[in-house]
Amino acid sequence: MSDKSPATPVDFWFDPLCPWAWMTSRWMLEVEKVRDVEVRWHVMSLAVLNEDKLDELPEEYREMLETKAWGPVRVVIAARQEHGAEVLGDLYTALGTRIHNRGEGPEKETVAAALKDVGLPESLMDHWDSTPYEAELRASHKEGIDKVGQDVGTPVIAVPGADGGQIAFFGPVVTPAPKGEEAARLWDGTLAVASVPGFYEIKRTRTKGPDFSNL
Repeated sequence: MSDKSPATPVDFWFDPLCPWAWMTSRWMLEVEKVRDVEVRWHVMSLAVLNEDKLDELPEEYREMLETKAWGPVRVVIAARQEHGAEVLGDLYTALGTRIHNRGEGPEKETVAAALKDVGLPESLMDHWDSTPYEAELRASHKEGIDKVGQDVGTPVIAVPGADGGQIAFFGPVVTPAPKGEEAARLWDGTLAVASVPGFYEIKRTRTKGPDFSNL
């Protein structure tokens, strides 16, 4: 019998539409290689997050949420409900690779191809326009966003804290996704600042968008 302690669970909430969550998720997979952690994937929704403030958003972003954001998360939550949480990691990788790395976008054909990539049934596409799992989608979203507040987006990450509760934070937003020991340093530093009770936010100058060239 092994006396090795179990890996530390890291809960990660994502919307497959979000390029920043995608970059952070690739970093977390690097962290799994260099720190004793195990990522548990959860669904959240930019469409749900913004549905009460659409009138305040730029027209292009509002249109994107209304026409592109609902279908993919409906399919993903259906996959989770019908095939178990363990399918989410591989499905997210397939979706993100097609949507972000290959530039295929969050189209129906893209999501259907991603399902095929990971051996999930095409029938999950029946949930694209509506799903009986909307309550589960909203509950999963609420679980994540309640940990950090309504003023952020994806991703949300939560880890066990020293007091038995969870330390949760938005981000980190990073591009390109660091690898190896650089990924480990960012993880250690993120946990260090997030564990300070009075810590609220840190930002730095951003001069460019996400870089997918090295993924």
